[in-house]
Amino acid sequence: MIKRTIIIVFDSLGVGELPDAADFGDEGSNTLAHIATAVGGLDLPNLAALGLGNIIRVSGVPAAERPAGAYGKMAELSCGKDTTVGHWEMMGVVSKQPFPVYPEGFPPALIAEFSSLTGLEVLGNKAASGTEIIKELGEEHQRTGAPIVYTSADSVWQIAAHQETIALETLYELCQTARGILTGEHGVARVIARPFVGDPGNYTRTHWRKDFSIEPPKLTLLDLAVAQATPVWAAGKIGEIFAGRGISETHHTSGNGETFDLILEYMARSGRAIIFGNLVDFDMLWGHRNDPQGYAKGLRAADVRLAEVIQAMRPDDLLLIIGDHGCDPTTPSTDHSREYVPCLFYGDQVTKGHELGVLSTFADAGRTVAGAMGIDVDLAGTNLWPSVRKGL
Repeated sequence: MIKRTIIIVFDSLGVGELPDAADFGDEGSNTLAHIATAVGGLDLPNLAALGLGNIIRVSGVPAAERPAGAYGKMAELSCGKDTTVGHWEMMGVVSKQPFPVYPEGFPPALIAEFSSLTGLEVLGNKAASGTEIIKELGEEHQRTGAPIVYTSADSVWQIAAHQETIALETLYELCQTARGILTGEHGVARVIARPFVGDPGNYTRTHWRKDFSIEPPKLTLLDLAVAQATPVWAAGKIGEIFAGRGISETHHTSGNGETFDLILEYMARSGRAIIFGNLVDFDMLWGHRNDPQGYAKGLRAADVRLAEVIQAMRPDDLLLIIGDHGCDPTTPSTDHSREYVPCLFYGDQVTKGHELGVLSTFADAGRTVAGAMGIDVDLAGTNLWPSVRKGL
């Protein structure tokens, strides 16, 4: 039986449009393949060895003759293409109702309630790129002290503030206030603090971003694991995505590098656990900013760090590499894309070269982890462990 599972989410790493992608404005998206083409081929030997190039054709990532892992791609069953619904579905909760979105900005009544509770007027209140809106309104924000409130194509209420104008803790308190009023029909998936520094014309967002997610409507694998004496150690924004539920320990990280550092620190411990990390830079720094070159460099760096994770694994460990949605940086859109995501299982107890095929839901990931670790669950998805486990 598996004693520990290490789950690493390559945030926004999609591998091709879903059949309903056109309904989301994402027809033709393929994050991984298009990045590879844009940069003249990727160099990802460790991911290739696990079977990444066996899932789809990727320039520079050949299909392995004998993949070291089990490989396939997963469709999203939930109605959405957001970080929250993607992670929830992985852990067994399928979201059939989409979260509310506000392409024209938030209703005046919501803004008025927020201002009444905080004593602050707001700037913005529109759908915008995070980097562009601070260019546009950053100077006025610093002059007036009014926070910048904005959204995107996703279900998010974002508050941008200069760290010298509104202190981090105050910004987080403003987000908590917004989270408190965004319920019911206005229950957005995430309220996000977006701190930045610098001077007009040279603003930079910092790594002190913080997400305030709505709670999952049902128990997830993480809740059930903790209840059954299996701690969950989170790295990066995982704890925030699940609103702290089912999380035994979590630490903020400044990016992919620190997330790998923390995963390896967790792996140096003894005992049973689920180690769960999110590599946010792919989405935040490169996907949303339409930067395929940066994304490719980030993939190469993550592939190098992945070798350290593999080397640190024990015979009773299971590694799962997965995406949560797409964010194709080669399309005109800067938003998430509705795509399949890769699914790679690896470990001494995994059948090498086992082809998973096309799986109907991300929830198969959580059910398989539960099956491998002997965690009793009643969640969406199929337990693939009987077929993935070596010897069967």
